[in-house]
Amino acid sequence: MAREAALDSGIPDNALETAIGLQVKAYRTELGMTVVEVAKQAGLSAGMLSKIENGNTSPSLATLKALSRALNVPVTSFFRKFEEVSDATHVKAGEGLVIERRGTRAGHQYQLLGHNVGKPFSVEPYLIALTEQSEVFPIFQHAGMEFIYMLDGEIVYRHADKTYHLHAGDSLSFDADAPHGPERLVKLPIRFISVIVQTREA
Repeated sequence: MAREAALDSGIPDNALETAIGLQVKAYRTELGMTVVEVAKQAGLSAGMLSKIENGNTSPSLATLKALSRALNVPVTSFFRKFEEVSDATHVKAGEGLVIERRGTRAGHQYQLLGHNVGKPFSVEPYLIALTEQSEVFPIFQHAGMEFIYMLDGEIVYRHADKTYHLHAGDSLSFDADAPHGPERLVKLPIRFISVIVQTREA
């Protein structure tokens, strides 16, 4: 059943064995022990330990217990890498999620291009488009850091008490808790990438 679930989710069918093998090898290397030394302490053959470390065999619970004693680590530590979740978000051209943010009513179009989960911080990348209907709105404020990269057009962008004349290819990064935003639309249409990074609330 577990094997079928792994196949259905796109996870390689030897992913668990590979993850266990990597952890066993990492702990052995950290202790400065050879394959022969660990195998002897665990009551295994060196060939069997090599197969385990290379993910070529599925060790029994008894074998994992023997390895945990030999390496002086909990049995559960061998599963740590397998349990870690690495998420990815793929958004095709033109398919970003159009969302409402402060400024949307002023003619600023926001497309969310990705998101992250399970981390102590959030990363929000946006594609922002400003048109002739867009109003200037230099009073955005929010927690975290922001990075913007100009794709098209020209804009005068305010951050706190300073302004920056940005052209295509220019970038700007800043503390987002200070008032910021477009102050003058110089050359339309304007498109830029905005990436907001902030810690998540507990």
